Amino acid sequence: MSKSPRKSIVASFGLLSAELESSENKPDPAPPTPAPAQSGRVGAGVIGAAHRAIGDIRAERDRLRAIVESGEGWIQDLDPHAIDASPYPDRLPDDDPHDFERFKRSLEEEGQKVPIQVRRHPSSSDRYQVVYGHRRWRAALELGRTVRAIEVEISDLDLVLAQGIENASRQDLTWIERALFASRMDDAGIKARHIYAALSIEDAELARMRSVYRTIPADIIEAIGRAPKVGRPRWLDLAKTISAAPNALKVVRAALSDANEANETSDQRFQVALKAIKPPPEARNTQIAISDTSGTRLGVFMTSPREVRISAEGKLGTEFVRFIEEELPDLVERFTHSRNKRNP
Repeated sequence: MSKSPRKSIVASFGLLSAELESSENKPDPAPPTPAPAQSGRVGAGVIGAAHRAIGDIRAERDRLRAIVESGEGWIQDLDPHAIDASPYPDRLPDDDPHDFERFKRSLEEEGQKVPIQVRRHPSSSDRYQVVYGHRRWRAALELGRTVRAIEVEISDLDLVLAQGIENASRQDLTWIERALFASRMDDAGIKARHIYAALSIEDAELARMRSVYRTIPADIIEAIGRAPKVGRPRWLDLAKTISAAPNALKVVRAALSDANEANETSDQRFQVALKAIKPPPEARNTQIAISDTSGTRLGVFMTSPREVRISAEGKLGTEFVRFIEEELPDLVERFTHSRNKRNP
């Protein structure tokens, strides 16, 4: 097997590494003009925490680069059947299988331009595990062709760091996918500072992620799915609602089971889960004046969540109420027809 020039994992890390390096290589700016003294100022602790977080990310990136670049990574063609997924998956299934089919067709027609990253399986010497590039590996598996891969020696810790740093440049991972990835690192005993580095986050964001994945079990998150239109605030709302509602997990699981049978999207499944345990907002009673085309007052139409009342005014109003009573059978028939049309 011939070796091509060694390529570093870090070369594929994308935006995070590039941004950090560009900031490191910029010349020092000219000293700013002193500003007038102000009564309020940002606390030194806040500034220090921010600098420490950035420093941790840079330190982990540089440490990972040194480990990988000292290894023997080379491009080779591998049988995808000899490769297993990463033990720390970072993606949830797509709602639309056509997206992957388009990706697979593109790889079939244009070839695999970017190698995946693999390591030797820690418990099976003739197998590999994906570091990243799961979609390319799965596409090659389904197409029945070899997959171009770079093999590197990398520990579990550095594997998740590599996945996380590579993911920092990807725009398609949703907030809950990143939180679930953090959860799996947490479960594996990976230290918080390494999770910060892998996901390019600070302690406040990890605290928010933990409040979600420690309240909402992984099976419920996976049953909901990627939910690309659902961001952090609504996941926090779901976690808070689950914490406050009795038997919430049982109710949510039952609701999601029905939603999966109805082939709802992941965004819709999230709404189903939240609606199942969150009390609806209290509806207000409304009153609407009823008048005929000439402006003559017929009465008042009053509604509440479970009641409709019509209060007649004058002789004409009384006739109008009798008219509504006669029309009720036709209204019921129209309602039934309309509902059946919407829900065949």
